[in-house]
Amino acid sequence: MANIINSYISYPDPPSDYVEATGGTETTTGDFKIHTFNSSSDFEVTGIGTAPNNVVEYLVIAAGGGGNANGGGAAGGYLEDDTGETVTKTTYTITIGGGGGVGSGTGANGANGGNSVYRDHTAIGGGGGGRQSNTCTDGSNGGSGGGGGGESGACAGGSGTAGQGNDGGSGRVVSPGGAGGGGGGSGSDGGSATAARNGGTGGSGTTSSIDGSSTCRAGGAGGGTWSTSGGGSAGCGAGNGLTRNGGSSLVTANSGSGGGGFWDSKDGTHGVGADGVIILRYKYQN
Repeated sequence: MANIINSYISYPDPPSDYVEATGGTETTTGDFKIHTFNSSSDFEVTGIGTAPNNVVEYLVIAAGGGGNANGGGAAGGYLEDDTGETVTKTTYTITIGGGGGVGSGTGANGANGGNSVYRDHTAIGGGGGGRQSNTCTDGSNGGSGGGGGGESGACAGGSGTAGQGNDGGSGRVVSPGGAGGGGGGSGSDGGSATAARNGGTGGSGTTSSIDGSSTCRAGGAGGGTWSTSGGGSAGCGAGNGLTRNGGSSLVTANSGSGGGGFWDSKDGTHGVGADGVIILRYKYQN
């Protein structure tokens, strides 16, 4: 009898009605929980939910490319799914790309941004801007393509990745000096430099409300110019193109936007691309 009284049957925990998970910065909006990752980390799923409350939506944005003298940096690749995909009880690795560094104007292009990765979704880092002198260079290929350099020649913009971004604009020779092309954005191509020695405009970004607020990210940067005016305007979150007078051209943190083009290396600290971001969302209540 004692053995019967002291014994018990162990039952498994009942399944959760909704996805349950931890990781990143956790917020809520309405019936949805949001996980925002501004740096590499883990997304740990502890409950998988039941249909239709068993899916996770995602926004994956790679880092923006660095600007150069004088091509603008491009936006990182942009991937979004607002229908969601099912998850399992496991830990998913989150990788956030770092923004591309600036070019020297006489050497290498601005650096490409780093890739951002969630599950099998890899957003490609934005292309760096092309250089102006010692024979100009084309903008680098990437999630979106960097703007081409323009002074010793008129170089083409880089190519974007299909389904993630767009092409960069071309640079232009306008004696004396020249101007760089704008970096491609997630929403449109970067603009080419003009005959008036204006830097090309950065491509537009893309607006999402996955985190509960309407926010534009992944814009292309403007191209720089030899002139004292006419730096290319930027897409959302990206750096404006600078003139030979210098100035300030900073990006919005974790927007995946490109770093602005400039004229010479003294302005290079203002051309760094923005880091990427990953945002996940799922229903956690009715």
